[in-house]
Amino acid sequence: MLIAADKFKGSLTAVEVAEHVTAGLRRAVPGLDVAAVPVADGGDGTVAAALAAGFTRHEARVTGPTGAPVTATFALRADGTAVVEMAEASGLQHLPGGVFAPLTATTYGTGELLLAALDAGATSIVFGVGGSATTDGGAGMLAALGARFLDADGQPVGPGGGPLRELATADLSGLDPRLARTGIVLASDVDNPLTGPKGAPAVYGPQKGADEDDVATLDAALAHYAEVLERAVGPKAAEYALAPGAGAAGGIGYGALVGLDAAFRPGIDVMLDVLGFGPALAKATFVITGEGSLDEQTLHGKAPAGVAAAACAAGLDVVAVCGRLQLPQEALDRAGIRRAYALTDLESDPARCMAEAGPLLERAAESLARDFLA
Repeated sequence: MLIAADKFKGSLTAVEVAEHVTAGLRRAVPGLDVAAVPVADGGDGTVAAALAAGFTRHEARVTGPTGAPVTATFALRADGTAVVEMAEASGLQHLPGGVFAPLTATTYGTGELLLAALDAGATSIVFGVGGSATTDGGAGMLAALGARFLDADGQPVGPGGGPLRELATADLSGLDPRLARTGIVLASDVDNPLTGPKGAPAVYGPQKGADEDDVATLDAALAHYAEVLERAVGPKAAEYALAPGAGAAGGIGYGALVGLDAAFRPGIDVMLDVLGFGPALAKATFVITGEGSLDEQTLHGKAPAGVAAAACAAGLDVVAVCGRLQLPQEALDRAGIRRAYALTDLESDPARCMAEAGPLLERAAESLARDFLA
């Protein structure tokens, strides 16, 4: 049995999910051979999955999204591969008091976290983006890495996406030279462009506290930012603004594409490679995947869909566990998932379901084992 599940957000880490599923399976089938590869799709939980796969934990003190210092974690393997998660430095969880700062939240700390990874010896970086509190197009990140963004008076523009409307000149020549020797993969399940109706401000800005006026301000500011960068680095800046992934995490994807020469790949594909899913799958005869909510988003690049696709290609049966199920069986069939076991089927109260997720998951896994393994 191979358990390759993502976290149950707000309840269980991916490692804890695997532990509880294992306990439930073995309650029904004692001595069952179980292996686990906790997975993530590039969003929050990505570093935790890498640590579970044997990477070494590193910490750095960096600038949080509103300027207050925060402690951020990244993962590093002996071969020089680092996993850096932007939410560790610039995520919503670091907003003091949970108060949004849609116009001024900065990715500066993410740039500092990338520098820390380089200082620790990283020669290739998997850059997971998601869960951001920011919409600054990655300008803060690039500034921390040595870029300069100046207003008409030659002064650095303020933090966040809003002040980018005052941007007059951009200079990327001061970027840390080690970046040119470092392969960086932008791991994301978001394929939005930078601006426009499907861009970062319009689609994701409201999740970060942006009202209608803020969205308009941010969209215009990021469009202007791309125009200034085009003058600085040439046509590729305009091309990347329209590229899939540019709008990821408030546009930090754009900053990574333009400034770091990152290669965009679907986050789950990258992470399955990095976490050693392929070798584990080769030894498996049955696969269990899952995440907190199996819903329409799951079908668009989330971890369970990626796991199921790979397992089905290998001719293996796949079932899922989840906190709640919002997909009909036909959709599960199309994704290659034979059946899903939801905790809400065992406990209808959402608050109790989250609070008691571990024991409920063990009961679900016990049912799964009786249905498919006994």
